[in-house]
Amino acid sequence: MRFRDIAWAKLNLTLEVLGRRGDGFHELRSLVAFAGVGDTVEFTPHVSPGPRLVARGAGAPMPPDAFALEIEGPFAGVLDGANLILEAAEAARASVPALTPGTFKLVKTLPVAAGLGGGSADAAAALRLLIEAGDGAFLATGAGVIAPELGSDVAVCLRSAPALMTGRGEVVAAVSGFPQCGVVLANPGVELSTSAVYGALGAEPLDAPQDATPPQDFGGSFEALIAYASVRGNDLEPAARRLAPEVGTVLSKLETLKGARLVRLSGSGATCFAVFATPREALRAAIVLAEKAPDWWITAGILGDPRKTLTA
Repeated sequence: MRFRDIAWAKLNLTLEVLGRRGDGFHELRSLVAFAGVGDTVEFTPHVSPGPRLVARGAGAPMPPDAFALEIEGPFAGVLDGANLILEAAEAARASVPALTPGTFKLVKTLPVAAGLGGGSADAAAALRLLIEAGDGAFLATGAGVIAPELGSDVAVCLRSAPALMTGRGEVVAAVSGFPQCGVVLANPGVELSTSAVYGALGAEPLDAPQDATPPQDFGGSFEALIAYASVRGNDLEPAARRLAPEVGTVLSKLETLKGARLVRLSGSGATCFAVFATPREALRAAIVLAEKAPDWWITAGILGDPRKTLTA
């Protein structure tokens, strides 16, 4: 049997860097939502033993009790080295030794090093697939613990629902009443290393522990969402612009699109986005932008909770 999930693209509608912590991480406060676009991840449990490969093209046989990963898609060639999907699978098996191994297949359709949490979303999708394929109790006993250990964004990607992230990103609080709206994503084909952007930011040391952030409730109001996000930007944007001037070009073009209400850099970039009141407006704007910038990666989607949207 084959199991399938989507690794939804994560967007930081706001990203406030509150300071550099003593452990080297940065203290953050970020409103996160997910676009209805993402990588596809499949998992096929091993039924019978046989030689398998760690990843496409690796050429090395592996024991039948190991996890395997195959990668394809338009951005498959950009990936190299260790992959968080396999790290997530091995961490899950360390928590649940009886977990059945199998082969993952990743169809990489999101740009890499793009500020969309792609690797984290892929790992989160792998955890969800292992839950679906095996013991559902693992969701409560293992996945929630494993996710933040894999990376700062994995915890929020595991839920793939609107949330407020704090700490270094591992503290996730649900957001209520997030309105369904449209979004256009654009990437100029430039990779930006998260560590390089944070390094260029030069954040000051955190001077005091931060108070708990109260939960957010937008009451289904698009205007309430825009009002909240408009006064909170992305503190990484100046550093990202210095490292990749193309970011400024993308933001400028997004700001000219009819109906764009909020234009931001996502995460450490270089993907930027524009939020619209309706998905139809976003689709029209994406078509216009694609004509102006045919070499960019451009897509339109529904912003919010993609799982809820698909089941509505």
